[in-house]
Amino acid sequence: MSRLLALSANTFREAIRDRILYSLLFFAGLVLLGSLAVEHITLGDQEKVVRSFAFGAIRFFGILIALFLGVSLVHKELERKTIYTIASKPIPRGSFLIGKYLGLMAVLALEIFVMAFLYIGLTSLAQGLPGMSFWSGMLLLMMELSLLVAWCMLFSTYSSPTTATFFSIAILFIGNVADDIWKFGQQSDSEALKSISEVLYWVLPNFQVLNGSNHVVHNTRMSSEQLLASLGYGFGYTLAVLILAVLVFSKKDFK
Repeated sequence: MSRLLALSANTFREAIRDRILYSLLFFAGLVLLGSLAVEHITLGDQEKVVRSFAFGAIRFFGILIALFLGVSLVHKELERKTIYTIASKPIPRGSFLIGKYLGLMAVLALEIFVMAFLYIGLTSLAQGLPGMSFWSGMLLLMMELSLLVAWCMLFSTYSSPTTATFFSIAILFIGNVADDIWKFGQQSDSEALKSISEVLYWVLPNFQVLNGSNHVVHNTRMSSEQLLASLGYGFGYTLAVLILAVLVFSKKDFK
């Protein structure tokens, strides 16, 4: 356990020092500030537009940070040859990978907290403090990012950062249209297409289950059952992907 915590802490320190991370956070702050300007140039329900713009910015930059850090986490160790030193020590490869994952998730949690603090500060000026819908949305966002990072790490265990990025974006895209794939298949007259769509729907990740944007924007409270079901789905799927990543990484030849 102490080695796992040490690996996590070291990963956290390395990621925090990354300049690109601060650049992304800086632009996220600018976009959140820009949400105030949107309120004055839009028509209709201005409060909804501001919440949509601001929460969308948090989710977008959270995904960018997760992708940027997740796909390069293992590759950096290979590039700097530090993986050989670690492999020579009595540290299980699974512990190494999980330690890196936990460290990265700590960084993401900190970044999301900072952006959430800015969101509260900006929206509370005109709309008051956010309700439970916002906090539910943030919990789901963290679970969404945890699943995305797990996929990024899986792909990074056997491919280059560029390839891992492409695969991760593809998974993210497919996961956001999983419901549409199922509906398209069910409307088809082909039984084979229906079967394929059902298999894809149940096997591929469904990121829409972890997207609480609608509840945040419309300020509608999600039921406790729905929230727990979504979090349970995300946790279970994340655990499965991490186990697969550990299995792949354990068999990787570093020579």
